[in-house]
Amino acid sequence: MVRKRATSYDAFAPRIRTGDRLQALFSSGSPTHTFIRASFGNTRVAKMMGPGQVPILVLSQNTKRESGRKVQIENVRAAKMLMNPIGGIIMTNDGNAILREITVQHPAAKSMIEISRTQDEEVGDGTTSVIILAGELLSAALPFLEQNMHPTVIISAYRQALEDIITILKEKVSTQVDVNNVEQMTDIVKSCIGTKFINKWSDLACKIALDAVKTVCIEEGGRKEIDIKRYAKVEKVPGGAIEDSCVLRGVMLNKDVTHPRMKRRIEKPRIVLLDCNLEYKKGESQTNIEILREEDFTKLLEIEEQYIQQICSDIIKLKPDIVITEKGISDLAQHYLMKANISCVRRVRKTDNNRIARVCGATIANRTDELREEDVGTKAGLFEIKKIGEEYYCFITECEDPKACTILLRGASKDVLHEVERNLQDAMAVVRNIMLEPRLVPGGGAVEMAVGHLLTEKSKSMMGVQQWPYRALAKALEIIPATLIQNCGGNTIRALTALRAKHASGEGYNWSIDGETGTIVPTAELKVWEPLVVKLQAYKTAIEGLRPVVRGSGLGWGAIPFGGGATAVPPRGFISVLLLRIDDIVSGSKKKDKGDGDQKPAPAAPTEESMKD
Repeated sequence: MVRKRATSYDAFAPRIRTGDRLQALFSSGSPTHTFIRASFGNTRVAKMMGPGQVPILVLSQNTKRESGRKVQIENVRAAKMLMNPIGGIIMTNDGNAILREITVQHPAAKSMIEISRTQDEEVGDGTTSVIILAGELLSAALPFLEQNMHPTVIISAYRQALEDIITILKEKVSTQVDVNNVEQMTDIVKSCIGTKFINKWSDLACKIALDAVKTVCIEEGGRKEIDIKRYAKVEKVPGGAIEDSCVLRGVMLNKDVTHPRMKRRIEKPRIVLLDCNLEYKKGESQTNIEILREEDFTKLLEIEEQYIQQICSDIIKLKPDIVITEKGISDLAQHYLMKANISCVRRVRKTDNNRIARVCGATIANRTDELREEDVGTKAGLFEIKKIGEEYYCFITECEDPKACTILLRGASKDVLHEVERNLQDAMAVVRNIMLEPRLVPGGGAVEMAVGHLLTEKSKSMMGVQQWPYRALAKALEIIPATLIQNCGGNTIRALTALRAKHASGEGYNWSIDGETGTIVPTAELKVWEPLVVKLQAYKTAIEGLRPVVRGSGLGWGAIPFGGGATAVPPRGFISVLLLRIDDIVSGSKKKDKGDGDQKPAPAAPTEESMKD
């Protein structure tokens, strides 16, 4: 093995440009390997060229690299734990949660992350599937771009395929579901969370998701409205066990009453909600008052007390039991309200105040003199303050017809609670999607194989060059069942061929891949179903999201030079430029050697594609 070292880029460059030096670098007495190592300030480049492969590594001198079985074992132990830029730990297998923590520079990669975010915002599930599908569709389009097929033709074929997919899913593959059938709804939610952290407590998660969504569901004029994000709040309290989690038909706040002598438990309370201060009103800008006499100062204090007394009188005349405001409450106002046997909670979030108004029937007032009897909430059954751990929590529960709820999560640590919350959000999104659109499609790769088979059959009757991207899209859909087979260790080729034959034989579309054994089973036996809207959104997002990537004809890419000697850390984007510089140097030296007839020709320089690999 021949090893050459250089301490800087300038020292290395003349050696690699010289023909005899280049031959010495690339030649070796060993018939199997040639190893070159060079240092560029704070970056080192290691190349090992052997028969059949050319791995190239560009690493910082301070970088620690491990490989082999040790890395595999550490990956298993890591259990999908990530560390964000500020040092926080994220333990998740949610596709969107992982992609949110990835920092990328290339616009195409950012577009892929945006696809996952859109899928999560629209339907709350299928974030991993849409990324896998989008990546495979890009790979399917690559050969046509290399053959100089116009991107408009590819996009047109993909859009035609999308229209056919929507028609197939709605008319041939999907089935109706009864949203009032609790057992069937539970099976659907279980298939959603089957691979997630909360799978061990699937029965509890299904019950929580169903109860929460049914609580916040409002039907007016034949149209359902389900706003999970606004009215189904998750409160995470470390401690206890996950089995202690529950759905509260009301509101839970991390607040305590403002005065220790105020009541901490009230049955059937009358609640007043405010969006104003219960203290002396301050000026909008800086105000200066000149006082020449002592009695003037006393007069100002009296005016302030009279104002506080007046706003408290406006509240007391309605005889409420609880006053909740989004702003502050002065000590004097607390005194007057406590004397009137009224409990107070201050500095409540606007979103929490809206949920309280929804569960107790109150109207939020901006001024105390505008309060009326009909603004008082009377639908709550119980108000109480409880201490959980080291914190005090306010509970407003046992409401007559709550249209908002609070999901109380208990767990061993905050990291566990964050993952449980993400899983529950997915479960609630599935229930919401089914209640808004009660149609299902078979899961386990069945719908992809069915749609792919029908698209392939239709492509045989198409004319023109659009049939080839159209057929490639149909083939790309098989990446979903293929991934399921790979994940369970099955034989991908045999299982995929058998599944393709099942769907082509006319035996129906309900043949799926068992994610544990890799065998082909009926969907009804596997009990794996997916909401129709999730699949429709996944296909729409994946195909429409590829348009700017495929049609993009230019890319501006800049590198920022860095300084500071050997200890300077190169910014993002410089490593890619550095790779091209090395390739240009080696390629240029190779061209120079071609003119020397008496010298042995050097091996082919590594290409840019091999460097990226």
